[in-house]
Amino acid sequence: MLKVKNLSVSVQDKVILEKFNLEINAGEIHVLMGANGAGKSTITKVLMRDSHYKVEGDIFLNGKSLLAMSTTEVAQAGVFLVAQNPVEIAGVSNAEVLRTALNDRGKNTMNVLEFNRKLTDLCKRLEISSSFIHRDINLNMSGGEKKKNELLHMWMLEPQFIILDEIDSGLDVDALQVVASSILEYYEKYKPSILIITHQKKLLELLKPQFVHILKDKKIVQSGDYALAEKVFLEGFSGASVMNARVENE
Repeated sequence: MLKVKNLSVSVQDKVILEKFNLEINAGEIHVLMGANGAGKSTITKVLMRDSHYKVEGDIFLNGKSLLAMSTTEVAQAGVFLVAQNPVEIAGVSNAEVLRTALNDRGKNTMNVLEFNRKLTDLCKRLEISSSFIHRDINLNMSGGEKKKNELLHMWMLEPQFIILDEIDSGLDVDALQVVASSILEYYEKYKPSILIITHQKKLLELLKPQFVHILKDKKIVQSGDYALAEKVFLEGFSGASVMNARVENE
């Protein structure tokens, strides 16, 4: 589904990623880990076509160059980002933007009653008030409410490639359990590809990614299964296994 090939990214003449390669197939769950400032969130912004970055290399989404797409086109292609700090939009309700997005994709086959019924059911499952349906997007919401609100959008839009950029940030134990359970339920139903970016052990214990990648020195230096994440939690990013892998890959 996604192939990142020899990607180099810079901003204001500062190189953030260099010779970054990553391949995610349909239905796979991957996690990208790395120390603060390693460039993890940069890849999410590039995938969503943030114009502030200078990019070399290429990214293919379902065989097409993602770098030739606009942000709108990337979203229309089924890519969905839950950011660490979801944007607040005053004056635009969740219902309004979701109806517009579904109409834009030709997917709004529900009448108003069905649309509201589905949203109401999702609010209940996400443990948020049904008043969220008509609230401004993420405005005056707590960190946990914002993340649940973003998942409300995910369930309605049914994306096939989901990026979770530190979705666990600002969540208490109960909210994290609700969020993780909702993501797993969505995965079991739709089998999307998922890219997780996190520092937190608990989220990975709940979601159990099949593939783990370590970002260091501007590129992925080691990849493995979930056991690699457990090594990082024990040894840190400068542990012997990671350092040895960096030398081998170079």
